[in-house]
This record gives sequence, structure tokens and C-alpha cells, in this order.
Amino acid sequence: MEERVESWLPHLLGFILPIITIVGVFLGGWWSASGLVWALGIGPIIDFFSPEGVPTRKDGFSTTPWNMLLFGHSIAAIAAISILLYRAQLDGMVATTIAAAISVGLVSGVSGIINAHEQGHRRKGSLIWRMARLNLLWVMYMHFTTEHNHGHHRHYATELDPASSPKGRGLWIQIIRTIPLQFISAWKTHSDKGRKGIKNPILHGLLIQITFVTGLWFGLGLDAVLAFLLSAGFAIILLEFVNYVQHYGLRVEDGGKQTVMHSWESRKLWSRWTLMELPLHPAHHLKASEPMWNLRGHQTAPQLPHGYYVCFWLVIIPPLWKAVMDKRIP
Repeated sequence: MEERVESWLPHLLGFILPIITIVGVFLGGWWSASGLVWALGIGPIIDFFSPEGVPTRKDGFSTTPWNMLLFGHSIAAIAAISILLYRAQLDGMVATTIAAAISVGLVSGVSGIINAHEQGHRRKGSLIWRMARLNLLWVMYMHFTTEHNHGHHRHYATELDPASSPKGRGLWIQIIRTIPLQFISAWKTHSDKGRKGIKNPILHGLLIQITFVTGLWFGLGLDAVLAFLLSAGFAIILLEFVNYVQHYGLRVEDGGKQTVMHSWESRKLWSRWTLMELPLHPAHHLKASEPMWNLRGHQTAPQLPHGYYVCFWLVIIPPLWKAVMDKRIP
């Protein structure tokens, strides 16, 4: 396993997507599809040929640039959504606006949700934790931090976790199941702690989201709302694609405990650098509070056949995905 002494600088590559998307949507027309073409057209090619490696860090490095990366992604997500709303008002819900919404959904999935995943593991109530709440508002998924932190990390690779797909289940069936079940699980997490009914924070988040969308409708019109909801929906699909890839087919035996064998790892540099070290997922489950710059590779962890960008095209065709993955399950 090749180890590389890495700084935070390669992670600046993650800003290519929001920059291309914002510029493309601003220009309008079919330029609005630039983010989509970059992430899901060119990205998988780069990812396929990307070398592999796991990081080490120099002693005494500053964590400030890493945290600034997270704030930068939060700003990028807001900027992308803002330019989408502008474009939707200007053009209406035409084909190019739909392309813009999907491109922005990609930005919301990375700079929004993946970023919120990292931020949401920080100290509750801190500024960076609150940024996670805002990032999840932009994708209408404010219950994610509760379910991920208190449900998924406790039950992953078991039948109790709606985000962990068993062997043989395709992505689309998984998405239909997991989205409502994760919401119910998040609701139950707070309800079991005595915060029931109108006191449940999941209800509060839902009301905030409804209020936000209502405000968009009255302030910017129906086209802006439809474009926003389409981008949010696509970001959620990307999130559940990631959940699906990270734990597909891996199950804890009865009476056993979760180990590095119950999350898929990828060492592809392109996926690691543009997705905030998310592919080093076994290390994340060993200690959820560990920030992304401390994540390391694990020699014994099961390995994905490719990076996340290539896996996207495998996953959306379930028979192809199963043919590749089922024989790799430990």
C-alpha cells in the first residue's frame, strides 16, 4: 500500500466542479450542463486512470487550511444554488434549466452534503457544526446529521441500518427504501430521548424546510422552486448512492462487531482529493469524530474495484454492479 505525504493543497481540486458549474449556469444555454459533463463525463475518465495511494501527514501541520476548505465548500454550495435560482427566473423550467439544476445538484451533493457530513461530526453547537445544518437545508435533508451520527454509525452493516444495503439489492430499490426509513429512524432517535411530537427536532427541521421553499415560491416564483427541488433531489440521490457503495453486501455476523471489514475503501487519488477523503470510509467508522485529515487507509479493508466516479456508472445499472461486486464481497 503506497503511502504519500500529502498536504491540503490537492483538495483544492474539489473546487473545480463548483467553479465550472457556477460559470456554466451563469452563461446559460447548454453551458449550464458544464458541471454535469465535468463530474459524470470527464470525472470518471480521470478517476479510472488515477493512481492509488493513502495519505500520511507531516508532523505539526496546521489544521486551519483544512477547515477553510470546508467553509469554502459551504460558500460554493450557496453560490451555486443562488445562480441556479437566477437562471430559473430568467429562463423558466426549460431543458437547459433542468441541466443546470442537475449540475447544481452535483455541487450540492459534494460541497453541500459531503461537506455537511464532515462538519456534522464536529462539536455540536460550534460554528462549523452549524454550517452543516445550513448545508443540509439547501438539499432539504436536515435530518441527515441525526440519522448518520446516531443511527448509521451505531448500526451500519446490520439489518437495523436503512443506509446499508444487503447483497443483491439494487440501487433504485435501496433508494426507495432508505430515504423514508432514515427519516423515520431520525425521528425515533429524538422521540426515544423524550423529545416527542412538536418537541421533536426533526419536525422543526421539516418546518424550516417547508418555510424556506414557501418563501422561495412567493419571492422568486414556481420555476425557481422547481429548479431548487430538482437540484436537492439529485443531491439526495448522490448521497444515497454513496451510502450504497460504502456498505453494499457487507454484514456483521450475529453476535459480532463492526470492523474495517464492514466498509468499502477506495484509494483512488481523484476520488479522495475531490470528495474530502470520503473513500477512506473504514477509517471513518473506526472513529467517527476523526477529521478528514486524520483518515488513513487500512490494508485489510475490502477494496472497491474503482473510485466513486467510475462506480457511479456501475451502480446505476444494478445487474452490472452486482456482477462486478458480488464476487468481491468478503
